[in-house]
Amino acid sequence: MRITGLASGMDTETMIKDMMRAQRLPMDKILQRKQYMEWQRDDYRTVNRQLFDFRNLVSDNMMRSSTFTQKTVSSSNEAAVSVRNINSTSDFAGSVSVERLAEQATMRSKESVNGSTTPIDPSAKLSTIDSALTNPQTITIKSMKADGSLQTAAEAFTLTFNPAEKSLQNVLDEINKSSNVTAFYDSFTGKISMTAKYSGDNSLGNEIEITSSAVFQNFTNLHTNNTEAANAVDPVTLAPAPSGTLGVNSKFTFNGLLTERPSNTFQINGFELNLKQETGTVEVKFSSATDTNKILESATKFIDEYNKILADLNGQIREKSYRDFQPLTKEQRADLDEKEIELWDEKAKSGTLRNDSILSSALSQMRSILNSSVTTASGTLRLSDIGITTSSNYSDNGKLVINADKLKKAISDNPNGIYELFNADGATVAGKGLGRQLRDSLDETRKKIVQKAGSDTAVNNTFSLGRTLNGFDSQISRFEDRLQMVESRYYRQFGAMEAAIQRANQQSAYLMNSFGGGQ
Repeated sequence: MRITGLASGMDTETMIKDMMRAQRLPMDKILQRKQYMEWQRDDYRTVNRQLFDFRNLVSDNMMRSSTFTQKTVSSSNEAAVSVRNINSTSDFAGSVSVERLAEQATMRSKESVNGSTTPIDPSAKLSTIDSALTNPQTITIKSMKADGSLQTAAEAFTLTFNPAEKSLQNVLDEINKSSNVTAFYDSFTGKISMTAKYSGDNSLGNEIEITSSAVFQNFTNLHTNNTEAANAVDPVTLAPAPSGTLGVNSKFTFNGLLTERPSNTFQINGFELNLKQETGTVEVKFSSATDTNKILESATKFIDEYNKILADLNGQIREKSYRDFQPLTKEQRADLDEKEIELWDEKAKSGTLRNDSILSSALSQMRSILNSSVTTASGTLRLSDIGITTSSNYSDNGKLVINADKLKKAISDNPNGIYELFNADGATVAGKGLGRQLRDSLDETRKKIVQKAGSDTAVNNTFSLGRTLNGFDSQISRFEDRLQMVESRYYRQFGAMEAAIQRANQQSAYLMNSFGGGQ
């Protein structure tokens, strides 16, 4: 704490602050340049994120075959047979009649669990329900796989558990979680029911096969497999007493061909059929057509986003720079209200990327790519051939315009050709699709931006602007040390002045006292 001006009566504190304000002017210039460069860095990174989003749109929208293979599919009986396109590039039509739907194999207990006349508590520990269950038990279940084949021994589900620690519900939960079988205990009948997750007949039987100890088998009262369960007979009357069913394939006639599948949902030639009801000999007719509206929607979205980024980048490189509006210092901000600061910052931040060579080059490359032609299997194509042209208005700066009718016709006539226009992968530039060229160009631009302004997580010494900012920090640190030295010198000089004045005052008082004493 300093107390100044006692001898001189001058406000030396204010005088030193004013003198230091003049000394800080070069420092303020450095801080302003640093602030401006930080704004520039942030604007580069904002542009980089915009380019990244547009790049992903190109990849996820215009470079996917599914974008151009979208079709509307009609069925004469949607409740019996539904059809949808998966990846068929050509239209399809046909008929199907369903003789039989695919079914999963099932199996249930022959009698109630543990032979009890009343339902058991499935949450109780197994050893408390059946005293014979004392040792650890192992149960193995083999069942049908999704492709219609039976699991091998290595693929089978195996569970080892301690009956003193696990309940029946614990065991059923593990079966449901990890096997190809769903199982539950029915408290009304006191029986366990099992159903294969996948339908179909593997031609060998035993779509559900259980292996366990005799003790646990007796406890569950389940057959060892569903084939045995399906063919079970009453031991007294010898009459059929099935406690299970066999899995069966769906059986249907497709365009005159009688065939089967292990599932009711399957693919043929790039489209998917879902059999829902048996129709006997009655045929369900289906057909497809290119969904021009959805493809047009995807193309329009791409063009809209391109025009948006085109306008934004053009705005950035043409934005006016106001040299008279430098970033505000802390002292300047303290003297302004919030609205004045907002208006000043708006001017000060303007033009950070004005005439930027990276962005100018990116714009030029994108315009050039989208105006070029591509050699495809359908011949040489360019955007103008499908109804997408560059605006004739010079002020639009290369904005693309869609002729919806012409584009719809091109989509309807040759959707695969439009896909190739964007996604062809030839050996030369002329053979590469517009999407591929555009994506490569955007990647190169983003790489240059990262080299100059870094990414959100980059440290300063890994990009050029960051290294310059580090240089500013070093200058600021050195200048702060210098300012402290200057300020200390000022205080010493004013202190010396105060001391001299104090001595002069003391001498003057002494002389006055001396002269007064002689009278």
